[in-house]
Amino acid sequence: MFRFTTPDERQLRALLDRQAHSSLSYAEVGATRDRELPSGYVHDRYRIDLGHGAFERAAAGLRAWQAHLGAGVDVYPDDAPLSTGTDVIVTARAGPLYALAPCRIVYVCDEPDRFGFGYGTLPGHPERGEEAFIVERDLDDTATFSIVAFSRPADLAARVGRPVARRIQRRVTQAYLDAVHRFAAAPG
Repeated sequence: MFRFTTPDERQLRALLDRQAHSSLSYAEVGATRDRELPSGYVHDRYRIDLGHGAFERAAAGLRAWQAHLGAGVDVYPDDAPLSTGTDVIVTARAGPLYALAPCRIVYVCDEPDRFGFGYGTLPGHPERGEEAFIVERDLDDTATFSIVAFSRPADLAARVGRPVARRIQRRVTQAYLDAVHRFAAAPG
């Protein structure tokens, strides 16, 4: 859903409350976790090296929504826990518009050498699909941050605006990667 004005707390709370009993807007829940991405969607895979010893700091950044906040994307509520079933409203500005994207965390991965989460779209999101944010470390303690997603437009307006939406998706995804890289490299 799109707006020309900044959404206020009351509007965000009302949208979040409406999502409480909603189902996800796609069937392939959890597909970004470990398996092949489903057909019928655009697939995105991005990866950035974070360097030696950066895993713990990058994982802490994901826990605090730093990929989003560092990219200029708001998350409501701002203290939303990373736990399966948590609903959030992700708000990004695109020119004069604000895109409000209701999402639900569909899984959290918390392993010694892998941390992250995937969230899926809820009704009202301009897209249908799922996106995962994963930090991993290899045997020599070098960390990487990956974003894996599959999506397709949710309605006619999103289909008509698809070329612009794809440019915005790529820009925001690069900003997520850069934000985690900056956060992981900053002194603790």
